Amino acid sequence: RAVERTEWLVHYQPIISLADGTPVGAEALVRWLHPQRGVLPPKEFIDVAEETGLIVPLSEWAVREAARQARIWQQNFGFADSIAVNLPSRLFERSDLVENIHKAVMAYDVPHKAIQLEITENNLMKDLHNVSLSLHRLNEIGVEISIDDFGTGYSSLAYLTTLPISELKIDRSFVRDLGITPQSSAVVSAIIALARSLGLRVIAEGVENLRQMEVLHRLGCVLMQGFLFSKALPPDDLETWLQQTVLPRKAPWIGAVSEMDANAPRVLGRGT
Repeated sequence: RAVERTEWLVHYQPIISLADGTPVGAEALVRWLHPQRGVLPPKEFIDVAEETGLIVPLSEWAVREAARQARIWQQNFGFADSIAVNLPSRLFERSDLVENIHKAVMAYDVPHKAIQLEITENNLMKDLHNVSLSLHRLNEIGVEISIDDFGTGYSSLAYLTTLPISELKIDRSFVRDLGITPQSSAVVSAIIALARSLGLRVIAEGVENLRQMEVLHRLGCVLMQGFLFSKALPPDDLETWLQQTVLPRKAPWIGAVSEMDANAPRVLGRGT
């Protein structure tokens, strides 16, 4: 019934570049506006959506909504980055995926690069052959692909050399203990080095405190997202956050970045 009635919202979590302390995109996260229980997070419904197959129309709606929001932000403040949407592997296996993405961006007159598609490493490996065909077709029309939860899948890294991937997202499980256990720093450092050698961007997920941010910065990761910067917000609230916190440079983490930059040379640029 929720799918039929479109009882959905999309909240957006900004992706921050420490190179200049500004957002360089956002991740779209679906919420269920339940008529009795209010706004529900994905953990309340994603598993059921997967089991029933309703994840397909829900994900297709999320892509269209992200394209619509990209257009609004383009008009409001010149948004020229991308909105990432996480898709299940079954959507990448559909022959009409590329056509649906094309229709979504054309409907709102935004470039194909305005939508970035994420797939978790585990989902990628479920049916690598069929998924890879869609990834190459998407790459041909200018849609970038990000590997989410990187480092948590049981897979061969060979796919990184053959698939048209633009970005790796370091799973929050590795970020959580940065600055506490040397093993976490070693794994994150290896992922950053791997991404850099392959010419891929790398984003750290789940950054919740200044300790984690400082270690990531020292290791050479400059793209991050997490509660330290902002939780996922409704579109209007995200614009308010941008206007009242980021642009006036009032956020505590902005001052911490400036201090780190003053005390040490930057290791890697934004392209990492």
